[in-house]
Formats: sequence, C-alpha cells, structure tokens
Amino acid sequence: MDLVLFFLLTAAYIGLIVWAFIRQERWTLMATVYLVLFGLVYDNGIIALGKFVGEGPLLENLNALRFWIHAFLTPALVLFSLGALRAAGVRWAQKKGVLYGAIAAFILLIIIEIWQVTWGTVLEPVREYGVLKYSAVEEASGPPLMILLVSAALLIAGAIVWKKAGWAWMFVGSVIMGIGSGVTIPVESAAVTNIFELILLTSLVWTKIHLENRRLTTERGREDE
Repeated sequence: MDLVLFFLLTAAYIGLIVWAFIRQERWTLMATVYLVLFGLVYDNGIIALGKFVGEGPLLENLNALRFWIHAFLTPALVLFSLGALRAAGVRWAQKKGVLYGAIAAFILLIIIEIWQVTWGTVLEPVREYGVLKYSAVEEASGPPLMILLVSAALLIAGAIVWKKAGWAWMFVGSVIMGIGSGVTIPVESAAVTNIFELILLTSLVWTKIHLENRRLTTERGREDE
C-alpha cells in the first residue's frame, strides 16, 4: 500500500509546484516554499523508487541525500513565515533587521540539524509496507530541535496572519501537522506523517497564492486612487 502512497505523494508535490508556479504573481520570500517542495518530491520519490533500485550502495547514497536535503531546505520555512507576515501587512515584519534575523535563524537551523541529526548518521536498509528505504540506525526519541523551531515559526506566523489578514489556513495546516506528528495513529503504514506534511504544504501554497493576490489587489487599488 505504501508503494502506491509514496508515488501519489510525489505526484501531489509536483502538482503543488505547478499550481504555485502557474499562480505566481511576484517573487517574494514566500517563494522559498519551492525549495521545500522540491525536497519533498525527492524525498518521497526516492522512497517510492527504492524497491526498484534495490538494496545497495546506490540506494544508500540516494537516501543519505534525503537527510542532507531535509537539513538544508526545510529551515527555509522560517523565511516563508516572514514572507507571509510581510504579505499580510504586518508592519514590524517589513523591517530589514527582521529579515536579517530570519536569515540568521535559517542558517542556524541548518547547522543545528546537521549537528544534531545529519552528520555521522548511519543508515540501514528497512523494508516495510512494500517499500525499501535506508533509515537511521538510531532514531531520535522525539522531533529534532530544527523541526520543533520551524513548526513554532509556522504556527505563530499563521496565527498572526489569521488575525491580520483573516486567513486561517496557514495556522490550520500547522496545527494539523503538529497533531499528526504527535499522535500515534493505528494504521499499518509508514506514510501517515508524510500525508500530514502534504496537508501542511498544501496550506502553505494556498496561503502564498492568497496573500500575494491580496497584496497585489491592494496595491493596484492604491494606484487607481
């Protein structure tokens, strides 16, 4: 079952990239969501194809790259959060100092993830629910610090966007992702968390499209006055 699910997830992320690109009105910080989407296409795609590549050094290296891509690209959601705040018209988010702080946080989160998780990770082949992948020999007991901090940034930004712009879906997507990560669902599948990730990214792409269109409409209205 998971083999089909991971192929569907890969296709869904490609669909989100196409949707976001077609509706692209301007390039803002929220465009950093493309980095995460491309990373998730690779992540789910490699898991889906693992059974066909077969166990060995090639698949192990391809899976190791999953961890590195995750470490370098997922923190970009901090920049997306700032972009959402800016598009929603939050004044303090427009300041250069806040942008520099977000960039510093982005770099720091990459370092934290590499130091805590990626560097020195030993992988072993795992066959479950019809897929073959390489996973860390020693799994962390809880979500890595980078994931917790990125999730907090999305949740807080989502709440502010909801209050400022009346758009709740970024917040809702973040809450659903948090619940999905923290609750064990009795389903025979390893793709459950990935489905919650898809819900989150769908909410972020939708937020990007909505806020950019909203801001563009506001600016055009001012020009017509």
